[in-house]
Amino acid sequence: METLIEYWESLTGVMAAEWLKVGNTSISASSLLKLLVFVVLAFWVSKFARMGLTRLLQSRSVQQSTIYTIDRLSHYVILIVGFILGLSAVGFDFSSFALIAGALGLGIGLGIQPLVVNFFAGLILLIDRSLKVADYVELESGIRGRVRKINMRYTIVTTNDNVDVLVPNSEFVAARVVNWTHDDDAARMHIPFGVAYGTDKELVKMAALEAADSVSADMAYLQDRPPQVWFVGFGDSSLDFELLLWMGAENVRRPGAVKAAYLWEIHTALYKYHIEIPFPQRDLHLRSFLGMKEEVARDYLLPDTRL
Repeated sequence: METLIEYWESLTGVMAAEWLKVGNTSISASSLLKLLVFVVLAFWVSKFARMGLTRLLQSRSVQQSTIYTIDRLSHYVILIVGFILGLSAVGFDFSSFALIAGALGLGIGLGIQPLVVNFFAGLILLIDRSLKVADYVELESGIRGRVRKINMRYTIVTTNDNVDVLVPNSEFVAARVVNWTHDDDAARMHIPFGVAYGTDKELVKMAALEAADSVSADMAYLQDRPPQVWFVGFGDSSLDFELLLWMGAENVRRPGAVKAAYLWEIHTALYKYHIEIPFPQRDLHLRSFLGMKEEVARDYLLPDTRL
């Protein structure tokens, strides 16, 4: 029994021994353990508080993106409050905060600057709601996908191929981002196609609109916004048209599949009405060859034309 008491006294002595002193605050193993307990408790309080808050908001039919924003912000606030309470419990002297801030500033300058920048960028995204969970975005790097989660350091963007891309939060703040579903889930899609010169434009329009109505229901355009066919230009080998369609949120998030479905039906409709789909062509106009006249040069270089 005496041996156990001696071990316990030795252990408490080691735990209470001062490791470091910051201002008027002594840091020991016991104080760090106490701080760790407060942080762990803050995590658990955050978990249960957010679960209850989520259920309450869901029962009131609040948008999922709003629930997610409130969830993340409340998580950060509870953790910060728990950390501050833990510092108070271990007797931290907040008059030494200037010293801590100076050390933190040095650490940021030495290597954790990207982490701090991405953290505050994430807070900005959550607060100003320029980016929300379930938004469909396109980055300057060419990445397209649905925002699945906004974390402390990065945002998870899931592409249409179900690939998760971890994008630093700062990229959404500092670079140009196209948000296809920011305020309105509907967006207009352009489906380009071309036909041969000499084709009746009205026939092309009829075929394209018929194709738009032939696509399966899950790919259908919004019925309150009818499709349009635009004649957009004279190509090298074709008359260029575009089929314009207003799409709902689900189809906006899968542009590749939607475009493929409509191109399939457009090809079927053009074939049905015997409308020619052109291929690149070049006309050769021969004026002379080694001083020969045009007719002689043509017969010399292209003997088959004399047959």
